[in-house]
Amino acid sequence: QVQLVESGGGVVQAGGSVRLSCAASGSIMSITTMGWYRQAPGKQRELAAQITSGGSTFYVDSVKGRFTISRDNAKNTMSLQMNGLKSEDTAVYYCYARVLSRLNWSEYWGQGTQVTVSS
Repeated sequence: QVQLVESGGGVVQAGGSVRLSCAASGSIMSITTMGWYRQAPGKQRELAAQITSGGSTFYVDSVKGRFTISRDNAKNTMSLQMNGLKSEDTAVYYCYARVLSRLNWSEYWGQGTQVTVSS
């Protein structure tokens, strides 16, 4: 079994910064893509940022230049540094990872962490 545990989040003023972290544990043989989805109230879940094991990154246009995703492959951890936060960044942020566990590839999700940006 594989678990993803998130930390960080909370309430921050507009223009402020927050750092989210995600740690994967369990029967992990390899992790390819890791990323962060977010879901704002009344909206669909969207991919905010993702990073491959080789370090290639993707950012949704609305966060480019403000968010930075990083990972430590040796520790199976990932972080999202969020700067210049805006009210529209308010959402539940979910960590996910595509994991090879016991010779099977599967996607795993964290429980979600709330980020609230106050104006």
